[in-house]
Amino acid sequence: MSTFKRAYTFDDVALVPQFNNIPSRTEPSLESWLTKDRKIHIPIIASNMDTVIGDELADVLVRHGSTPIFHRFTTLETQKNWVKKYGDNAFVSTGINKPDEVFELLDLGAAGVCIDVAHGHSDRMFKMIGEIKKKFPNRDVIAGNVCTAMAYHDLVNAGADAVKVGVGPGAVCTTRLVTGFGVSQFTAIYECASVAEKLRIPLIADGGIRNSRDVVLALAAGASSVMIGKLFALTKESAAPKRKNDTVASGLEAKYRGQASEDFQVDFYGQLKEKTVAEGIDFWGPVSGSAQDLLNQLLGGIRSGMTYGGARNIKELQRKAEFVEVTPAYLHESNPRGH
Repeated sequence: MSTFKRAYTFDDVALVPQFNNIPSRTEPSLESWLTKDRKIHIPIIASNMDTVIGDELADVLVRHGSTPIFHRFTTLETQKNWVKKYGDNAFVSTGINKPDEVFELLDLGAAGVCIDVAHGHSDRMFKMIGEIKKKFPNRDVIAGNVCTAMAYHDLVNAGADAVKVGVGPGAVCTTRLVTGFGVSQFTAIYECASVAEKLRIPLIADGGIRNSRDVVLALAAGASSVMIGKLFALTKESAAPKRKNDTVASGLEAKYRGQASEDFQVDFYGQLKEKTVAEGIDFWGPVSGSAQDLLNQLLGGIRSGMTYGGARNIKELQRKAEFVEVTPAYLHESNPRGH
């Protein structure tokens, strides 16, 4: 049996302010890398989930210089329409069972593909990456999800152009509760980033983001970008089903669900997959506002964070990052307490 080591969530750490010679919060560049060959103007991506990404949200992301990664849980025809509309501004998604459909979408002009499975550190994943890269050597492959440095390293060796990191931290994911497996998200990012720094293949932090503080911590820990589900799902432009609810401020609520939830599996497959249990939930939450408002809030927080880190760009933020472990009282002390 291996020895224990401590793992940290975003709530367990804080960044130490650094000397700042940046005159304005508008000065830092938010440009980053999505894959080893593809830059993005903001380090934020929407989750490739069926209640998150669709045309409306994709339009907002493209305007900001992000790249939409469309989900795979729809008809091939719908996926083709996305590729025709967004071309090499968008990625498609796949599991590890339908390479022919992916080849067809890449032939149409998609920028690349996200191979999206719950436990990405597997021989079947390596084989799928190899098949795609052999047929489309100039198209990008994002592979995931993993949560260890060894898994990150192995996916890069298999040919991945970016790796998604995060097993179990999502708002609608119950994998850790069902299986007992998963590494606290901050530690997963930090340890994978120690390898990413050497291999120079971008790391996408996927899951657990609740606010701009978490985004700054993920980027400072070594992520090149963060993937966000719940926050985008609860915007007006998300693909989530909406319904009226006069008891919430916006008068509207949205349904967010995990792709491993019973709600999704019964809806998409007609039944729970044989010999499996659900590893996710679904819920209705108040619509928060527009995706534009959400991005303004997140990007503003990142810019402010970069000035506290004395950083003009994300690489400098990572280079100067100094973390401290904090107790639960830190968050209590950090929150406004009123009377």
